[in-house]
Amino acid sequence: MSEQPFTHLDDAGHARMVDVTAKQPTVREATAAGLVRCAPHVIAALRGGTVPKGDVLAVARIAGISGVKRTAELLPLAHVIGIHGVSVDLEITPGGVEISVTVRTADRTGVEMEALTGVAVAALAVVDMVKGIDKSTAIADIRLIAKSGGRSGDWHRQS
Repeated sequence: MSEQPFTHLDDAGHARMVDVTAKQPTVREATAAGLVRCAPHVIAALRGGTVPKGDVLAVARIAGISGVKRTAELLPLAHVIGIHGVSVDLEITPGGVEISVTVRTADRTGVEMEALTGVAVAALAVVDMVKGIDKSTAIADIRLIAKSGGRSGDWHRQS
């Protein structure tokens, strides 16, 4: 088995951003998900609209979109790419708030990191909005669910 070179290191072993100039733009999509675990009294406040800071889901949705758009600022080797569509879905469940983010582009590199960042930032917004009523709220299980497009093709998480 031959060793593959690290794509994000130059010949001297220094970090570099991969050059994608020669790649043709293609339609790409990625979906990520995560959970904000909440205590029953927080879930009741979310369902009843009584969280003192206001509309938690609306704030988290906007935060998730903002996070997607700022991914290249946060991850040093991520490319600045055009974000052509973002959906942030939040659902209050018995265990907390389920978050799903789907990102679409027609660019030279994928949007997996943007989808994951969107979930993380939306989750942080939920925690920020409810921390006054429960400091034990926790973010869990942020993961890529699916991606399509690009050289590596389609991928879907099993289970």
